[in-house]
Amino acid sequence: MSTVKSPLPDDARKVTGAALQESLVDLVDLHLLGKQAHWNLTGRNFRSLHLQLDELVDLARAHADTVAERAVAIGVNPDGRARTVAETTKVHQLDAGYLQDDKVVAAITDLLAQMIQRFRDRIETTDDSDLVTQDLLIAVAQDLEKQHWMFEAQR
Repeated sequence: MSTVKSPLPDDARKVTGAALQESLVDLVDLHLLGKQAHWNLTGRNFRSLHLQLDELVDLARAHADTVAERAVAIGVNPDGRARTVAETTKVHQLDAGYLQDDKVVAAITDLLAQMIQRFRDRIETTDDSDLVTQDLLIAVAQDLEKQHWMFEAQR
């Protein structure tokens, strides 16, 4: 069995790996919650919000893949298993059942605001451990902030 040798010293790899794993969990859960809202959405703004949620899901999935691959590139195994996500997520969960469009907008806006803060914290954390990962986290935060703006504008 081969392993990937990290380009980072052990202490930097641990800090960076933790930031990447936390980011992966955020993004996987965002993808799942976006689909949950997409499937159960009701209300006057159904069509536009239904499509906007798919955009959010696509963004979360793409960034999750990039984050996971960065983890492997630095010698850290990403863990996106359902159990891991469920046990470690910090993302506020949506209610089960049908979801009114205005409640979805409010919930996704709040969820994104909290997630953006965690990404900004991780950006600071990786300032000393790995600038390449920091750059990746900045790109994710930028996209999350754009999505936040687009949801918040509908409040």
